[in-house]
Amino acid sequence: MPFQKYLPGKDRLRGISSLRYLGEMIFEPNLWHFNRHSVSYAVLIGIFWCFMPIPFQMLPCAFTVVWVRCNIPLAIGLVWISNPLTMVPMMYFSYRVGAWVSNDQHIVKSFPDSFELLSDQLDLVWQPLLLGCFVTGLSLGIIGFCLVRIYWRWRVTTKWAKRKLRMK
Repeated sequence: MPFQKYLPGKDRLRGISSLRYLGEMIFEPNLWHFNRHSVSYAVLIGIFWCFMPIPFQMLPCAFTVVWVRCNIPLAIGLVWISNPLTMVPMMYFSYRVGAWVSNDQHIVKSFPDSFELLSDQLDLVWQPLLLGCFVTGLSLGIIGFCLVRIYWRWRVTTKWAKRKLRMK
């Protein structure tokens, strides 16, 4: 895979002192390989955690990835979709989805532009926001999972067809 040249090797990872507490668990082969299972589940987990409105989203994402045994770099990279530039539109969209799902009548028409306005409206928006983040993250994660599986199947089928033509 062309991505593997950008990934750190085992020797480099062993040299990072902050990763030593993980022991040999960090060297599980599926955590670094690009295969159908590893990539599709990493997309699902990465997109799901990217929509969660919590600080340090990478930590629960990393724990989930290790538990499921899928690709760490891809999942962590997808969590970085939610950054200071994209967080406000993502959270507002998630809030609107949560308000629609819960049939909440107190819909905030625009996102507050100051911290004081946000803290005043937090008691109205926190439940639809959390519900919307969960629904949006899970829905888009499942869509990403399915798209990766479909693309992978198409790519393998295409390669096999080309190989068959070369053999003839």
